[in-house]
Amino acid sequence: MRLLVTGARGQLGSELRRCLETGEAEVGAIPSCYEDAVVDYVDYDVLDISDAHAVRSWFAAHGPYDMVVNCAAVTNVDGCESDEAGAFKVNALGALYLARSAQACGAKLVHVSTDYVFAGDDPRPRVETDHVCPISAYGRTKWAGEVLVADACERSFIVRTAWLYGYVGRNFAKTMIRLAKDHGKISVVSDQMGNPTSANDLAYEILALASGEDFGTYHCTNNGTCSWFDFACAVVDAAGLACEKEPLTSAEYKLRFPNSADRPAYSSLENARLRDTVGDEMRPWRDALADYMHNLPELGD
Repeated sequence: MRLLVTGARGQLGSELRRCLETGEAEVGAIPSCYEDAVVDYVDYDVLDISDAHAVRSWFAAHGPYDMVVNCAAVTNVDGCESDEAGAFKVNALGALYLARSAQACGAKLVHVSTDYVFAGDDPRPRVETDHVCPISAYGRTKWAGEVLVADACERSFIVRTAWLYGYVGRNFAKTMIRLAKDHGKISVVSDQMGNPTSANDLAYEILALASGEDFGTYHCTNNGTCSWFDFACAVVDAAGLACEKEPLTSAEYKLRFPNSADRPAYSSLENARLRDTVGDEMRPWRDALADYMHNLPELGD
């Protein structure tokens, strides 16, 4: 099996590489079909997916592939507000160019999307068939990518996830640890609800899903719903850091950071289609976070 993983140095790409090279994730062994896989791991400095010619040339020189996993994205939610066109080039057009090349060589394509495609105005977990209505530039560009991928590649999986954290790179959990250490205080929104998700768990489930043929749109997060404030408190408590914890409303946060993007008030996802196909092996979010905090190198001292 030949695979291409884009965005390979990011949080999810790094965990996919870890799983593929070791044959296992924190929750267990990955499918045996990946045992002898030959994988090309690329990031933007090697392959700019927003360049259609570069994508075609890469596939001509290195393909054909059996599977492409697209982890490349512009994920800075606030940054997307100031440069939606730039985010669209990667999140939508880049996904389209990969989808076209995957379709041309008969490869499966896994495209990673987000809970931010939902408006967040209904306080119940979203399932895959629910109405989509993004309220931010990031959400709009990721939704556009979903539509383009589904139209261009018949063997595609669109995997929506949320509140991702991993061992490589920056994320919310690491930021909370840094703020608690440096300032002795964290101030976090308490009225936005969702699902903290381990990149290692997500990588495991993506590989399980992609080993089959049940193409379509999936939700894939760790199970259970909490607020950003709940998540932050769980992180600093697990790190053993004593600090002041200040909950903020979204309105209070907006006053402090007026240029920040609007975010869904309730974007919790339900892994309904996973349960109906390969099975939902995503752990409760607190269980996954406990393993992460135990293994996090930054806390090794």
